[in-house]
Amino acid sequence: MRCSINRSHLTLALCVVALVGCTDTRDRASQKTASMPALALVNDVCSLCHGLTGESVSPLFPKLAGQQKDYLKQQLTDFKNHTRMDKASTQYMWGFTHLTESQITELADYYSKQPAMQAEAETPDARGELIFRHGVPESGIAQCSACHGAEGRGHGQTPRVAGQHAAYMVRQIQVFQQADLRERGDLTSQIAHTLSDADAEAVAHYMARLGP
Repeated sequence: MRCSINRSHLTLALCVVALVGCTDTRDRASQKTASMPALALVNDVCSLCHGLTGESVSPLFPKLAGQQKDYLKQQLTDFKNHTRMDKASTQYMWGFTHLTESQITELADYYSKQPAMQAEAETPDARGELIFRHGVPESGIAQCSACHGAEGRGHGQTPRVAGQHAAYMVRQIQVFQQADLRERGDLTSQIAHTLSDADAEAVAHYMARLGP
């Protein structure tokens, strides 16, 4: 019995040491990023999810290539300040507290100058096109093109949606339906909160096929 207790204590001690070590390593890594040039951040951190040029492969992570600079600055600032509360934001971007204003500006500048997001090569969705260009008047939903532009390129703090992953955009529409998860989501929530799941899928797939 004594041997069993001693082994348990040893195991617990090792776990505590490991956890302290991990926490310390994570904190030191976060502090290290505060002094890294933006391009080093792109190479060592951002590229792991978004790709070197922002043309991410996985629909879990948004494409950043050719995205509006002001929009990117806005979102990186929100990540830094922990004001985006949706699950993906807290899971993947919670450690960006140490980003400096200079890094945010340089990152936004870098990704905004990359070649625009590549469109998905499939036939455009007719229902999605109708919603994007005309909205759903009977439900009081305005057309997406009113804010994102006729080609979905966005402007200023309104993001580019042309060529974005459809699955990612569906998740963002769902997030905007819960206004407390996105600090700057009030306008989008008013526009998109009554979209049905089927209409959200349709318009997301249409936007994914816009662009080059």
